[in-house]
Amino acid sequence: MGFIAVILAGAGVVCLLTSTRGLAALMFAAAAGFFLFPSLESGGPIGFALAAQPQPAPAAEFKTAAGKRLTLGDFRGRVVLLNIWATWCGPCRSEMPSLDRLQAQHRHDGLAVLTVSVDSDGSLAVRRFFEQSGIRNLTPYLDADNATARAFGAHAIPTTLLIGRDGKVIGSIVGAMEWDSPDAVALIRHYLES
Repeated sequence: MGFIAVILAGAGVVCLLTSTRGLAALMFAAAAGFFLFPSLESGGPIGFALAAQPQPAPAAEFKTAAGKRLTLGDFRGRVVLLNIWATWCGPCRSEMPSLDRLQAQHRHDGLAVLTVSVDSDGSLAVRRFFEQSGIRNLTPYLDADNATARAFGAHAIPTTLLIGRDGKVIGSIVGAMEWDSPDAVALIRHYLES
């Protein structure tokens, strides 16, 4: 897998040099998915990093597909799994069905899976992806100006943060994972039950 990552990263550099930024971003995201993060099929370690000292989540604003402004404060009292992603990101697309299944499994347990897209194309691209992928349990949220991504210091996507009922960031992971795997479900349940 490392060889594939090097090839994709090299292709990303060529795209940057030829001013093809969108394609370069896609190549770098794909390289990161192969090189830095465990394969979704490998059953490898989660790679989730717990915060040494949980801190309050920043006051970030995002929107619903209809344009309603929300913040994480609107979800206070629930455990929040905040996923920052985009439809053009391969690893993001591959983990979305597992986020959908996780939300379905824990919908009534106090879990809010918030998938916040940084797509510049807005809600049309996200809704189209949800429809094509059979995503039925997630609500599309938008961060077209990258305010949420910046607030959390998310420099790569997908970035996912786990936020406790008290609004503090418990931990995070950069890269895709299988969110309804036994390890991930055990992690989520621990915070739902505490």
